[in-house]
Amino acid sequence: MSKMTPQEMAQKIGSGLLSFPVTPFKADYSFDEATYRANMDWLCGYDVAGLFAAGGTGEFFSLTPTEVPEVVKVAVDETKGRVPVLAGTGYGTAIAREIAIGAEKAGADGLLLLPPYLTHSEQEGLAAHVEAVCAAVKIGVIVYNRDNAILQPDTLARLAERCPNLVGYKDGIGDIELMTRVYTKLGDRLTYVGGLPTAETFALPYLDMGVTTYSSAVFNFVPEFATNFYAAVRKRDHAAIHAGLKDFILPLIAIRNRKKGYAVSIIKAGMKVIGRDSGPVRPPLTDLTEQEIAELAALVKKLPAARSSQQAAE
Repeated sequence: MSKMTPQEMAQKIGSGLLSFPVTPFKADYSFDEATYRANMDWLCGYDVAGLFAAGGTGEFFSLTPTEVPEVVKVAVDETKGRVPVLAGTGYGTAIAREIAIGAEKAGADGLLLLPPYLTHSEQEGLAAHVEAVCAAVKIGVIVYNRDNAILQPDTLARLAERCPNLVGYKDGIGDIELMTRVYTKLGDRLTYVGGLPTAETFALPYLDMGVTTYSSAVFNFVPEFATNFYAAVRKRDHAAIHAGLKDFILPLIAIRNRKKGYAVSIIKAGMKVIGRDSGPVRPPLTDLTEQEIAELAALVKKLPAARSSQQAAE
């Protein structure tokens, strides 16, 4: 069980950069625990405010409800309290509750509630879904506003009143008007997380709206770049931000946008590029081609910190 209160967890993750470690798989798609432990230990050596085990980049959608708590338990064991570990949960309400309870027992400090599987719902139904998950655990819960789960400000306000452990709001749609209305309505009642792919492109304008942190997928394989970029955002260093976008983030996005599902696949490819091969993505996702991996490797090689990352993996 977590020793952090929901409020302590929310305060901690709001203070710095967040990331979603990949879930390594072997050639037969089984969980590669040894590689996961090595990756988590390595990432904890950088300035990160929270790691989300079995999240979106961690292929939550391809893990079984039994595997999620197993992955979370390994993450909690390996991080040894150095950073908060939050777990993904989702699907239908019954399954989301089951995963949430398992993650809490595994020692997770909080949960990220992903959208319900496939179905579209009214605000009343979405609220019932969120409330049921919050009621099932004592740890803090962050709702992920995206796709088929867009909570409106009034709905969020009612949930915040009924669910003391609802402590965070992650935006994954990029609707600036909605984000402004949410922040105006709830203020500092929630911690706000930028969750658009790729979050670095939206980091600066979102900071001005009260979104103090975001989830960086590229932190998985270029942690020095990711932490330096975050520091530039917090300092509003426009020159450094634009250089990072131009030289790395936007070219990476150009590769990512070539095929569906590459938002996750390109991160696994990045792990391979730096010598921390974390295996394939599980179907229905597909891996990058060898040519695309070579293009990504060329991008990484240009980064000042790339050499130290690759040496650390050797």
